[in-house]
Amino acid sequence: MKTPARYAVDGIHIRDRSGRIALWRGCNLGGDSKIPVFPEGNPLSFDVTFVGRPFPLSQADEHFARLAGWGFNLVRFVITWEAVEHAGPGIYDEEYLAYAREILKKAENYGISVFIDPHQDVWSRWTGGDGAPGWTLEALGFDLPKITETGAAFTQASEGESYTPMSWGFNYLRYANATMWTLFFGGNTFAPGRYVDGVPVQDWLQDHFIDAMKHAARRLKDCDAIIGFGTLNEPHYGFIGLSSLSQHQRITAPSGAVPTAFQAIAAASGFPQKVARVSLAGKLRRNGVEPLNPSGESLFREGFVCPWLEAGVWAIESGIPVVKKDNWFSKRPEWARSSPSKSGGETFAECFLKPFQRRFMEALSKKHGHYIFFVEGVPHAHRVSWSEEDRALEGGSSLSVVEAFHWYDGITLLTKKWHSWIIADSETSAVSVGPGATARVSGQQIARFTDRPRGEGIPALLGEFGVPFDLCKGRSYRTGDYSAQESALGQYYDAIDSQLLHSTIWNYSASNTHESGDGWNTEDLSIYSASDGDGRAVRGFSRPYAMAISGFPVKMGFDRKNRRFSLTWDAVAGVTEIYVPNHWFPEGWRSSFEGGDAELEELPAAQRLLVTTSGEARVTAFVYPLPAE
Repeated sequence: MKTPARYAVDGIHIRDRSGRIALWRGCNLGGDSKIPVFPEGNPLSFDVTFVGRPFPLSQADEHFARLAGWGFNLVRFVITWEAVEHAGPGIYDEEYLAYAREILKKAENYGISVFIDPHQDVWSRWTGGDGAPGWTLEALGFDLPKITETGAAFTQASEGESYTPMSWGFNYLRYANATMWTLFFGGNTFAPGRYVDGVPVQDWLQDHFIDAMKHAARRLKDCDAIIGFGTLNEPHYGFIGLSSLSQHQRITAPSGAVPTAFQAIAAASGFPQKVARVSLAGKLRRNGVEPLNPSGESLFREGFVCPWLEAGVWAIESGIPVVKKDNWFSKRPEWARSSPSKSGGETFAECFLKPFQRRFMEALSKKHGHYIFFVEGVPHAHRVSWSEEDRALEGGSSLSVVEAFHWYDGITLLTKKWHSWIIADSETSAVSVGPGATARVSGQQIARFTDRPRGEGIPALLGEFGVPFDLCKGRSYRTGDYSAQESALGQYYDAIDSQLLHSTIWNYSASNTHESGDGWNTEDLSIYSASDGDGRAVRGFSRPYAMAISGFPVKMGFDRKNRRFSLTWDAVAGVTEIYVPNHWFPEGWRSSFEGGDAELEELPAAQRLLVTTSGEARVTAFVYPLPAE
């Protein structure tokens, strides 16, 4: 008889093989998996290897044992399209996939489950991020060495010492990234005449991405730890939905040069531009201008032109670039007629993202029908609705879908300073100030993001959140004091507990050091550092929680000050398993319960409390420190 899957979706809950309601706590593994191991230094080359990400096979037991010891039972395993298919279309890196299989087989030994995260940020390493192979850009006629020269993107290497931390997001407003995402999701609508190898560009890009992930799934199919796949990390709409090519829109990063969409388009085709420099300090402020492609170089190789020039979105008249269809990406007639909304931007998720996600899930489900799929919308912008009807498949089966949203405390992330009294809402940008503001508003936001998918009958998972460890210019590295990070994470997890929410913190980078951080665009959010040889702010993210509940959870919370944990649930006959980390109770711990009939088994060596209930009752279990002698 076939062994049932480790986990199954049941409405808004996840059930384990024993039928208990499970709660996932884990991490993203890892931030350094965005870049190749070789060559060192993240050079822009096709001749790379990702073998060794997230860590060498010889270190796998050490790292997985540490994760399991922290109570983690789920890993969001970061891979990139480039890692799988960097050498060229249809040329898969079998050595990397064989290595990844060995790593994931190790995870099985520690009770850690995995879902594969096809990761990207601003399309690719060539456009200031990670994800897609360089040949996807070449297929559009891009001359790769001229991407930065023309201002189509910027990278940490191209900016040098002037690179501003957390500025990589401005690449979403540059030509290369915006064009690639527009073609990936909407090429058939907005560039219907653009083909690659005789295939419409949208289909060509999506087919290669999906085929690469299908191939990865085949190579990893015997890894029992794998419970599913993400569809794509933080998808972006590119130009889609912009009401005007001539206005500044969608500015979210802290400071830098920001072209309008048309300035980005014109600069890529060799027309120098003067673009505004902006900063966000409560409101958008302009602080001068900066030249974009001052040498007038063209991004395109001979025989290629801008796809938006081909589509008639703009033209060159008397040697000057001129907008011809200013609202092309929001009012295209074929789209507007099929859209339930007057604003194209509001329907990106339904008209473009959902069809892609369904294609992806259906393709992988044909061979791996047991997979759970973790779907994401555009962060803080557009989410996809997955009703019961949307999830239905032919033959009466349905897709198993979990919404995996992301949330960060933006002020802490961008300023790299932690204050419990100030926070900005990630959706509305409203700033709240006062005692306990961060705890209150972060709780409200996480509850709001959680309620939306649950309202549609599917589970929610907070797939990314975290805190920089280089707060205040790396003060913690000089003092060894991570109390600020522990405080921030403690407040985030209080909110997560209050929602009984699944979560995977960003991130665990085995190669992290105090000097290099996570190795990508100056970020330093890893909960582990090789410089420390262990975890950082461990009590912030490793704390008591219910791993599996025999019955239905009602309420869970951890009083960090008094170190008192409580779980209330409507019990049925069975065993409820609670993780109790010894680092919170160095003097030891004890437990008790109220309601019903229960038997407690304390297992300090295993960091577990087992609560066996014999029938239906509302039960509350408590964990608390032993009294001082």
